[in-house]
Parts: sequence; C-alpha cells; structure tokens
Amino acid sequence: MSAELAFTLDGAPLAAARAIRLLLLDVDGVLTDGRLFLGDTGEEYKAFHSRDGHGLKMLMASGVAVGLVTGRVSRSVARRADDLGIATVIEGCRDKRRAVHEMRDRHACALSEIAFMGDDVIDLPAMEAVGLPVAVADAHPRVCARAQWVTGANGGHGAVRELCEMIMYAQGTLDEQLGRAWAGEATWAGG
Repeated sequence: MSAELAFTLDGAPLAAARAIRLLLLDVDGVLTDGRLFLGDTGEEYKAFHSRDGHGLKMLMASGVAVGLVTGRVSRSVARRADDLGIATVIEGCRDKRRAVHEMRDRHACALSEIAFMGDDVIDLPAMEAVGLPVAVADAHPRVCARAQWVTGANGGHGAVRELCEMIMYAQGTLDEQLGRAWAGEATWAGG
C-alpha cells in the first residue's frame, strides 16, 4: 500500500489508528505464515517477510513502539526482534490479555492506544482488550469476526506492513517515512 492510495476503510479503524502508540504482534501466523520447520536435531526455522520488517522499522521511526507476544519460545523470534530493534518480547505466553496489560504498563499508555494483530483464537483475549484489534487475511474466522480491521495479505506475506502503513497513514507520518526511504535517508533500512 502506498501513500497515494486511500485506505478503503470506514472511519472507525482509521480513528482508532490515529491514537495508536503501541503495536503488539503475535508471531506465528502473523509475522510468519504459521508453518513451523523442524530439523532432525530439534532446530526450528521460521520465514519472516522483509517488507514487514521495513514497515515495522518505519513505524518505530515515526514514534510508535512495537512489541511481540507469542505462545512459543524460539531463538529465531529473539533474533528477528533484535534485528528489527524490538526490545519488548514476551515468549511462551499463554495469557495474551495479561501480556497486553503488562505491555501497557511498560509503555505507559492506555489500552485504547494499543493495536494487536492476531490470527488464531488464542489471540482473541488480547484483541478484545485493545483499541485496534486487527486480523490477518487468513486468520481463523472467529478472529476475523472480532477484528476491527482485516488485512488484505495473509500472515507472513506482508500483512504487518499493511497495518504499519495504515497506522502511519492515519497519523499523517506515512509520506514522511516513505520519502525518507526514497531519498536514501532512512536509518531503518534493512527490514
């Protein structure tokens, strides 16, 4: 999605996006396509989309904090978070609503200033707690039904980038961030 394109949303998701100060993301099925590749000796491999990484870096450069909340524990998640400069990661999480409240306290923001993107029913308690609940296109039907906005892209295929751009669009920072990239001035390059 580019700055030239108008987001085809009703007013509610854009209004909610204007207030967002913290974006929380599930990992498997959101930052990845949900598939897990396991090696013979127990290694776990995940594929992350570089455009999602660029979107997250632009969003953070525009002043919105980002955190990851995932039910699994994986070295690849910690490495990806480190690569992107995401300092707040909760792994092995079974109570994502509690994690949202913990993140709210860490970042000193209101629940209405938090967006959460999920794909499966374990994400519903977190989504119900925040100001902007978002689902990836291929999320479980119950998750899509409870989301305020559903992306056009599937998890692991640019859905996070769509959300990042939608938030920046709503906050009036998208053109600036894209312009910095086009001018070669981006400090966030390498998503």
